Amino acid sequence: MSIFERAPLLEALKAGADQLQLSLPDESLEKLLDYLALLQKWNGVYNLTAVRDPKQMLTQHVLDCMAALPAFTHARRVLDVGSGGGLPGVVLAIWALHAAPEMRIDMIDTVHKKTAFLTQAKAELGLTNVKVHTGRVEQFQSPEKYDVITSRAFAELGDFIQWSGHLLADPGEMIALKGQARTMEKETMPEGWCIKKIDALTVPGMEAERHLVHIEKIRKN
Repeated sequence: MSIFERAPLLEALKAGADQLQLSLPDESLEKLLDYLALLQKWNGVYNLTAVRDPKQMLTQHVLDCMAALPAFTHARRVLDVGSGGGLPGVVLAIWALHAAPEMRIDMIDTVHKKTAFLTQAKAELGLTNVKVHTGRVEQFQSPEKYDVITSRAFAELGDFIQWSGHLLADPGEMIALKGQARTMEKETMPEGWCIKKIDALTVPGMEAERHLVHIEKIRKN
């Protein structure tokens, strides 16, 4: 990404952060653009995202994930399931370096080329708070449970819970980044789970519906 392309992207990123009322140091903003440059570079070979234009990538990927950041403020151990090109995991990790230095983010995907990209991004961006795993989440075991498990465009809610629910701490919550909050998905929740709340998100420059679906285990009295 050339310096001529970077300047307007940085301006748009700063404006988006202001609109989202996120206080990000210049170092974090620059690191987010470095990530965007990596994503664009690797996308040419590995097809990490169907979005090709950097401006659209900034809006549809980076700002979209940034809009969800306040929901993770109190998280300490996060698992990003089906992380793909690092959304929301890498964006969350960049933000957390300054905003939540105790937070640790694990990212898992079944596709080796995607985890190869994530490993490279971790190294180049200096994401000391990240671990990358290759494999199926339903077979993944962790010595310590996660207080938040998240996903973006990964699977239906029922599958998301069935495959990764065993990794959730108690108490803990699952946060799914979704477009429309479909009634059908609410009606197919696995037994023992419930939707705690659904938050509508406003993403700068995006007209499409975006929601955060918060899921938790039903606690027995």
